[in-house]
Amino acid sequence: MGWQPNYQSEGIIYAKYILEKHPEGKIGILYQNDDYGKDYLKGLKDGLGAKAKTMIVSELSYETSDPTVDSQIVNLKASGADIFYNVTTPKFAAQAIKKAAEIGWKPVHFLNSVSNSVGSVLKPAGIEASTGIISTFYHKDPTDPQWKEDAAYKEWVAWMDKYYPTGDKTTTFNVFGYLIAQTMEITLRQCGDNLTRENVMKQAANLKDIQLGMMLPGVKVNTSPTDFFPIEQEQMARFTGEKWELFGPVVSGDVGS
Repeated sequence: MGWQPNYQSEGIIYAKYILEKHPEGKIGILYQNDDYGKDYLKGLKDGLGAKAKTMIVSELSYETSDPTVDSQIVNLKASGADIFYNVTTPKFAAQAIKKAAEIGWKPVHFLNSVSNSVGSVLKPAGIEASTGIISTFYHKDPTDPQWKEDAAYKEWVAWMDKYYPTGDKTTTFNVFGYLIAQTMEITLRQCGDNLTRENVMKQAANLKDIQLGMMLPGVKVNTSPTDFFPIEQEQMARFTGEKWELFGPVVSGDVGS
């Protein structure tokens, strides 16, 4: 069972926003040539529906062994795309953001949540180059000052200080690992003394309305014997140059909702 929102659901969330705010846009896509990248691509196309054929003007992939994605960014700009759907892992995300700025390409930029860490991606790419990028969140960004006095944030900081004092408190990946560990703890507690694989799987598929402190308000973990996707909601955010600023409601990554 995966834990974070699945990539297709996130793609659907971006598609809903694009159809509402940029229905005449021309979309250029960069994606990693594997199941991860193709799932994000499928989600966007499912969400766009019939309009996918007319709105998507360029789809370019890269391999994890490629040294850079510079040529893809140049070609995406040349395609006339004014919307950039950026499905890349952190190294390539930073390269793509930086190259787009260097060549003066300023599309509406959607960056998958895999790579929206301020510390790991946006700072290396350049804060000015990253300003205005749109992404999605389901957990609190540790660089966002609105959480500074939040009890759950303080608890996370104390946990980091105790167990991982050299860890980077600006990267979302340390929040991600913390939340997964908390979910696992809850699952194991529900198992009681019966720690068989069968019971662990049974409890993992029976998590009900779990609101973890470092998750965004309104986002909950829910599973059932017929639903193995713990998190299916996210909220959109725009990078201001200083922080990710959340906007709009918590959105479900479901075509029909």
